[in-house]
Amino acid sequence: MIPIRDTNRSERFPVINVGIIAVTVLAFIIELLQGRGLREFIYLYGLVPARYAEAHVAAHFTTSQQMLPFLTSLFLHGGFLHLVGNMWFLYIFGDNVEGRLGHIRYLVFYVLCGLAAGASHLVLNWHSNVPTIGASGAIAGVMGAYLILYPRAKILTLLPLFFFFTFIEVPAFIFLGIWFLFQFLIAAGTSGQPGGIAWAAHIGGFLFGIVFLKLFERVPKRGIGEKI
Repeated sequence: MIPIRDTNRSERFPVINVGIIAVTVLAFIIELLQGRGLREFIYLYGLVPARYAEAHVAAHFTTSQQMLPFLTSLFLHGGFLHLVGNMWFLYIFGDNVEGRLGHIRYLVFYVLCGLAAGASHLVLNWHSNVPTIGASGAIAGVMGAYLILYPRAKILTLLPLFFFFTFIEVPAFIFLGIWFLFQFLIAAGTSGQPGGIAWAAHIGGFLFGIVFLKLFERVPKRGIGEKI
């Protein structure tokens, strides 16, 4: 299922969401400029569990180099389609969550979801030497928040049926529920990163997104510098 748009109008212009998309696109351009050094670039700025699990590997990196990938990995992508797919989901679901949380809280929320998704992947793939990159864990957190905030919003969805395609409107709780179930079933039936996809990061990001939303809703907007 491919989401085309939702029926919710954002409560305000999603300046942070647009900014995140712009920075992520810029990071992808920087990736393309690496040339033959791309592999080393991804290994340095992507999240590689073995760098934390294996002492002889960790010894080659400074403390800051070990901490930075939890953030930088959110802005790197494995190809054009990977980038476009992630940014499209963020574009559809992020504006409404930002509208509800406010700009500052949404930015903090997004980063926390990304960090939690990375930590989830790290714990469940402790000895993997495969770099994990992409915004999908953080975006999964946004989707988890969207599910709680707008469960009955309609998602116009492109649905492939064998050799045909059709458009249907699906309630958000069904669309996001099916999405999460798909992630869970694949993660449960496989190990590591089948197909190069960090399923644990998706699951962790989604669940932590719900948790963080509940916590953020208890904090007044003015409490962390939001101007209203």
